[in-house]
Amino acid sequence: MHKLYDFMEARERLATIAVKTRLIHSSVYSQETGNDVYIKPENLQRTGSFKLRGAYNKISKLTEAEKACGVIAASAGNHAQGVALAAQRLGIKAVIVMPRHTPLIKVEATRQYGAEVVLAGEVYDEAYEKACELQEKHGYVFVHPFDDEDVIEGQGTIALEILEELPNADIILVPVGGGGLISGVAAAAKLKNPQVKIIGVEPEGAASAKAAVAEGKPVNLPSVSTIADGAAVKLIGTKNLEYIQNYVDEIVTVSDYELMEAFLLLAEKHKIIGENAGLLSVAGLKKLRVRGKTVVSILSGGNIDVLTIASMITKGLVVRGRIFTFAVNLSDKPGQLVAVSEILAEQNANVIKLEHNQFKNLDRFHEVELVVTVETNGEDHIKKITAAMADRGYTIHRISSNEFNEHD
Repeated sequence: MHKLYDFMEARERLATIAVKTRLIHSSVYSQETGNDVYIKPENLQRTGSFKLRGAYNKISKLTEAEKACGVIAASAGNHAQGVALAAQRLGIKAVIVMPRHTPLIKVEATRQYGAEVVLAGEVYDEAYEKACELQEKHGYVFVHPFDDEDVIEGQGTIALEILEELPNADIILVPVGGGGLISGVAAAAKLKNPQVKIIGVEPEGAASAKAAVAEGKPVNLPSVSTIADGAAVKLIGTKNLEYIQNYVDEIVTVSDYELMEAFLLLAEKHKIIGENAGLLSVAGLKKLRVRGKTVVSILSGGNIDVLTIASMITKGLVVRGRIFTFAVNLSDKPGQLVAVSEILAEQNANVIKLEHNQFKNLDRFHEVELVVTVETNGEDHIKKITAAMADRGYTIHRISSNEFNEHD
């Protein structure tokens, strides 16, 4: 376990490469949660993620003999870029093994930093196995993304920055994937201020830390399913679990839909783009059961491709009730479509899309299905539209977020 001066020395080591990201006050989340909320924007870090901190700290501490061997890492993307840039700065060969379905933006960014990229496996854990094979075959030094004391030490520098800028912070929310970030942040924060509360946030579909805490040992999840690809880890690190047990107060989970909503709010209200895994702690703000506290949410990364951004915005609008899609059965006779359009116009609902399907209903000679997508001001507006339709004798079926893609 680290001492406070270990993290302070790591901060000095990182002084020439890491950006000291300044806290951003969020009036939006402060109002929504009843707390005084700040965002730590590590998406503005070099390489677009906090991972550079741990990677550079680790590699810079290698002996000359170890540096001569070169380094290897397995990563879903952000650790890859951190290792690649750190190795480039220090003049060391770097090989990165990434899952085959890693977003192209992360693969190309890693190559641009001069690393050799090997694509293998479907998820991080399979890429990790391949990296271990290559490490044994070629004698590279392995730079683990989270289960490593020097990496943990580097990530902990984030907590020092937070508490120096905001000494009265009551709660720090931290994304959890493999556990490296929360290990460093929790240890450094508690050593500097034992009263600060640390809450980890991980995806519902990859809750390896929550499972490990419950069992008292790392648990290998049978599968993971989450849009937060950077946190899709089946097995939390052994060292990381020990840090969590010693320093973390609570772990909560969030759904993919809560991540979509968080993405939309950050983009729309703060003009900040976060990647899915990086948004975990922002989505976790709504899971707080306290009011009137000073809270910091670590936005851990912002490496996301443009197509994913478009999808996240659309789905976020659906989740927030800003896009409302509904189906209604109409009599198959002239004038019905006009009648529905008039109701929507009266309610100031902006029609985005109409799908008039005579063949949807088996009884096509009597009824047809109309699927309508409108832009609204939120849930209260949706209730008014639904009531207005009911007053005119139309029963509508709301298309859920799960069904939305089928009609998109």
